[in-house]
Amino acid sequence: MLNDKNINEQPFAICLCNEGYPASLDVRKIYQILPDAEAAKHHQLRVIDESGEDYLYPDDYFAFVNLPENAKQVFFQPSVFSGEISKPCHT
Repeated sequence: MLNDKNINEQPFAICLCNEGYPASLDVRKIYQILPDAEAAKHHQLRVIDESGEDYLYPDDYFAFVNLPENAKQVFFQPSVFSGEISKPCHT
């Protein structure tokens, strides 16, 4: 079972299953996870999905992953959900 400690240490998870949510979740994609103690009690994770909004999904649909700092930064760029990431790939 996932818990607050996992979420705080590893706020990113890879999607393992998207049953019931094919338009919102992509299997094998990494998503940002937001801490939500109440959701964790119900075996759910608060995930920023394809819409750029956060929603609750079953926690067994995800596995936490460790990302290097430069990969984490991509998630916090303001334009990441608009599809217009302006950061050059080779810096």
